[in-house]
Amino acid sequence: MARKPKTGPASDPELLILSSLASGPKHGYAMMGDIEAFAGVTLGPGTLYTAITRLVEKKLIAPESGSGRQRPYKLTAEGATGLTEQLNAMRRVAATGLRRLRPA
Repeated sequence: MARKPKTGPASDPELLILSSLASGPKHGYAMMGDIEAFAGVTLGPGTLYTAITRLVEKKLIAPESGSGRQRPYKLTAEGATGLTEQLNAMRRVAATGLRRLRPA
């Protein structure tokens, strides 16, 4: 049984999927393994495929033709731009928080 994803931006299924696809096209189960490896978050199939559907509708990812039941998805140009903007914003927030935690 899949663990419930941690909360917060680093566990947002859409962000995790976009980050996984940044390295190239993958099918759902490959994304699940990649996400668990880099983020330590286990997404269940329902969570994963619901988020994939939203991302396709938003045109941030697109399905590719595949053989059999496994359909690979790829990051679109719009998805890459959005991911870059979101990660840069997260970097600014993280840098500010870490700087403020340092003793004066």
